[in-house]
Order: sequence, then C-alpha cells, then structure tokens
Amino acid sequence: MWRFNEDLLFLIFGKLKNDKKSLYSCLLVNRTWCVTAVPILWRNPDQFCVSNNSKNVLLYNVILLHLSEESREILKNQGMDNLITETTYHRPLFNYMSFWKYLILHILEDIISLKMIEKSNASILRNEILKLFINKNTKLIQLSIPRFFDSQLHLIPEAECCLSELEIFNCDIKIDQNILKGLAKICKSIKKITLYVTSYDITDNYGIFNLIEVQKNLNEFYLFNNIFPKHEQFYKTLEESLIKHADTVQYLRIGWNPNTRFLSFFVNLVYLEIQKLKFINWYDPIANNSKNLSLPNLKILKVYYIPLITTVNLIENTTGNLSEISIHCDNDTYYVDYKILIQTIYQNCPNIRYLKLSLDRNLSIPEFENLLINCQFLNGLIINVCKDYEFSWDKLFQVLAKSSPISLFKFKFYSKVFKLKDIESFFSSWKNRNPILLRINDSRIKVDQKLVNLTEEYKAKGVIKKYSFGYGMDLIEDFEWI
Repeated sequence: MWRFNEDLLFLIFGKLKNDKKSLYSCLLVNRTWCVTAVPILWRNPDQFCVSNNSKNVLLYNVILLHLSEESREILKNQGMDNLITETTYHRPLFNYMSFWKYLILHILEDIISLKMIEKSNASILRNEILKLFINKNTKLIQLSIPRFFDSQLHLIPEAECCLSELEIFNCDIKIDQNILKGLAKICKSIKKITLYVTSYDITDNYGIFNLIEVQKNLNEFYLFNNIFPKHEQFYKTLEESLIKHADTVQYLRIGWNPNTRFLSFFVNLVYLEIQKLKFINWYDPIANNSKNLSLPNLKILKVYYIPLITTVNLIENTTGNLSEISIHCDNDTYYVDYKILIQTIYQNCPNIRYLKLSLDRNLSIPEFENLLINCQFLNGLIINVCKDYEFSWDKLFQVLAKSSPISLFKFKFYSKVFKLKDIESFFSSWKNRNPILLRINDSRIKVDQKLVNLTEEYKAKGVIKKYSFGYGMDLIEDFEWI
C-alpha cells in the first residue's frame, strides 16, 4: 500500500490543528501517523481543556509525569508526596512538553488551584512545572500571563533559549513588572501584544513600555479595559512607545482617550478598533483630529460608542478598501444623523463585504436601500437594535427582500420583540435567492416555538440553509456564521 511521506502528512495534519477529533483519529492509524499528529495536538492543548475540570486534572497528571527525579524529590521534601503518588509513574511515550508552543499560564494556575495546595507549596510546585515548559528543549510561540502572576520567568535557566523567538504575548497590567523588564531583555521578536487593564491602580506599571519599545517588528497591539483608570501619564507613555512602531503596526485596538494626534502616525493600519467605555462622558480628541487622518490601507473598522461624527470622519479618510465595518452607535443624535452615517458608508466603501450596525433607534430606510444598491459585494449583515419600539423591522425586511445584492445571504438580527408576520414576509419574499444563513437573537429566555416552526418550514422550502437562535446579548461575535 502506498504510504504518505511524513512531511506531507505534517502539512495535511497542520490544516486540522483546530479539529481535535480528526487529529485524535489520526493517532490510531499507525505509528507514522501517530508520531506526526502528536506534536500538532500538543502545540496548544490549553484550547481543549479550559472549561472542563476533569480534563484539566488529566492534563495536570500528564504534566506531572514529565517531572524530573530532582523535581519529584523537591516536592516530596516539601510534603507533597500525595501529588506524586496520585499518578502512577511511568515515562511518557513522548516528551509532550517539548511540543507545547502556546503557554497560557492562567490554565496552569487553574490546574494548581484544583489541588487546593497551600500558598507556599503552590509556589514551589509552580516553579517545578515551569521548568518543564521553559528549558533548552522548548521554543514557545505564545506566552500569556494572568493577573497577579509573580514567578520570575526570565530567571529560569535557559529562559533566553526558550523565549527568544516568542511571537505572541498577552498579559494583565497587574503583574510583577520585573517579569516584563526581564522579558524585554530576552524577547525582541514579538509581533502581537495584547494588554488587559483590570485595575484602577496602574501606577508603577512601566515594564510593559520597555517590552513594547524593544520589539523589532511589532505588527499588532490590542488593549482591552473594562474600567477606565484616570491615569493620563500611563496612556501618554503607552502612546509614545507605540508610535515608535508606527511603520510596522497594522492591527491596533485602543481603549483609552488619546492625549495626542496618536492615530495620525499609523498610516499602514489595516485593522482599527476603538472602544469608548459607554458610561464615561469624556472629551473626544479623536473627533477633532479624525478629519485629517489618512488611513489608505484600512480594511477593517470596529468602533464602540464613539461619537458618530468621529466614525463618519474615519470612514471618509479611507480609500475604498474597507471590507468590514462594525459600529456600536452612541446616542449622540445631536452630532450627526444615522442618515449621514449610511451615506458615508455607501459613498466610501464600494467593496464592503460585512456590515454590523448596533443602533439605539431607527435608521433611514431609503438611505439603507441606497447602501444595498451601491454595495454590491455585501455578503453579511448584522442589525442589533436597542430600542425596538422606535425601529421599523417590517420596513427593513421589505427593503432587504427587494434590494439586497445577490451576494448578500448571511444575516444576524437582534431584537427585543420580533413580529412573526414581519419575519414570515421576509422569508416569503426571499424565494429564488441564495439560501439564507440566519441567526436570530431574542431578549426572551425561551425562543418562540412559532418562530422555530416558521423557520423550519422555510428551511424545508430551501429559503434558509442554516439557522440558529439565541437570547440576550450573545450576538456579540461579529462576522462568523454557522
């Protein structure tokens, strides 16, 4: 029988890296398939274990099997014999730790917490386990550090060998800053940094600036915050650090109130995401500077609760390359009408493929029809309405059925109250078009069975290809369809 070359198998299995069931079945074919599949399965085992305690325990036990005799002796001397004897010791068939490329340390913390070990012993156990991941036989691609983490990773022997080719780094701002300063001496090839701000106290957290500034080819930076600490100097210094990489940064997410003409430096952006915390009433310097911005390469724009006039200015300063727009509108009706926003989109974005509008009131149906007519490549549409009593779903469905381009067949709708007759009219009018991929979110906990029956009826007729229902605000994901 003809046998696949191992290199060819590796390329094929690499395409299945997110399909653990298929990869697992490859383990059972023969030794060659098994040896080829195991490194791919173990590149990022965290993604398969994060929500299942029993699986986390199994993963923990596998990790323990890799401990050296020296580490096992250290644990025994600290009275942690039970951790060793819980797992019958035998040498694993593979050195699974050497395949691990994506080290998500909060998973390690979760696993240790399952054992309910006292704090002093937990630190010892953590250090011995970290030696398995950070040594001369491992090369990490991603490192994620959780809040309050204080183990000095950079001081572990062979940390430089293991971390020197790191490409992705995630951390909470509230970690020991000595770790970040130490990593800045080792890691110079990071392409993507994600920073989480979860504390009002962000003083003396300047290690992250060192890490940002020493990178040679920083391509992506994302900041997420669920609070807005009033510490202007932190964000000013952060901006200064990022501006040094303005030529290489193409993906940027900002969640703060810029102190300078910050965005004007990033002319090579292809992805821009701006978040204003909804409950913060701030002065918006972006609005003042956005008219003169140049974003010639921008393809994806996502904005959350920033003034509509700012959104309009940003779109106007692109050059027709925008393919995805996601807008969570502010309720600043006195600044600009939704009519102007819709006009701006269809006048400046002829190549748009995906559009998400989260609105707090009605939109201009005639202008929306113009958008459908002018944007002939539109493929997916999400409409999320906060105040349904002001929104004309019936008119929207009518214009969708009448004027949607042939490419448009992916829809997500969020509403507090859908009228069955409006949806039925939409389905009925969609005959002889591309079958719909549909997601409907309703604020009611239980989906109306009549709506389910109606959708099934039109699926049987070929009007709908696939559908799903949800409730609440779990429509938060953007352009992914079933």
